[in-house]
Amino acid sequence: MELNHFLLFILFIVSFRSCRAGNSKLFREYIGAESTSVKLTDVPINSNVEFHFILAFAIDYNYDNSKPSPTNGKFNIFWENNHLNPKEIASIKSRYKNVKIAVSLGGDTVGKNKYVYFKPKSINSWVDNAVSSLSSMIEEYNIDGIDIDYEHFSDTNTNIFAECIGQLVTKLKKSGKIQFASIAPFEDNVVQSHYMTLWKKYGQVIDYVNFQFYAYNKIDVTEFVRNFNKQASNYEGGQILASFVNKGGGLGPKDGFFEACKELKGQGKLGGIFVWCADESTKTGFKYEKMSQNLLASS
Repeated sequence: MELNHFLLFILFIVSFRSCRAGNSKLFREYIGAESTSVKLTDVPINSNVEFHFILAFAIDYNYDNSKPSPTNGKFNIFWENNHLNPKEIASIKSRYKNVKIAVSLGGDTVGKNKYVYFKPKSINSWVDNAVSSLSSMIEEYNIDGIDIDYEHFSDTNTNIFAECIGQLVTKLKKSGKIQFASIAPFEDNVVQSHYMTLWKKYGQVIDYVNFQFYAYNKIDVTEFVRNFNKQASNYEGGQILASFVNKGGGLGPKDGFFEACKELKGQGKLGGIFVWCADESTKTGFKYEKMSQNLLASS
């Protein structure tokens, strides 16, 4: 009987992961990391897609710009944008029923370009502090989900990262604080080892993979599709989003990104599109955000 229950559990996890893979109409955009003036209302929103703003960033560091230091899971807001406040978030969500808000944790740097390191004192203390500090932030800012974007690690023990993040997501979901969670890895041995360990242990509670395809060197359409398939294999059964950055890297929107997305969509593999970032897109008039959403909304 116990063996049968175990087999049923395994089948459930496999089927759960499988149902997440495939085409979707999900569009996601990071906002707040590079500008103090960009507004949520600046970004065009197509009512025929599911739209996620991702606030960048909340970091478990203190505010000392000259010597920032980790706070063991006690998260603070580091977007320096007065427009990304609870009132504006409530307004955009009231105006667009298809809009949800996520907050990204970690990021690349803090203060005066100091690396953000994932550095817990212990699994239990980090998780307790993270659940407490994020719960308050989620309630105040009417946040629907979290995104995990740690890029630097002070410890090579990937299991510690997996347990901290996996337990955090599980607790926030179980308490009803969040509806979804995503991860934002990129092609780097250390980064991938941490996120793939997390995926293998807690992939069932992670909804989206915001893979940073723009972190590759310049690539063409064929290479983009090949890299996409590789990451779909690494994060088997996950909802993988294609991505571009406005300032070059990977496959840009002028260089074949949409061609690659159409190919992936034709194969039933396009789990959505995300962009880094709205702050930079003000210079292009959000041209490529409109194109991305139109592609996702089309049948």
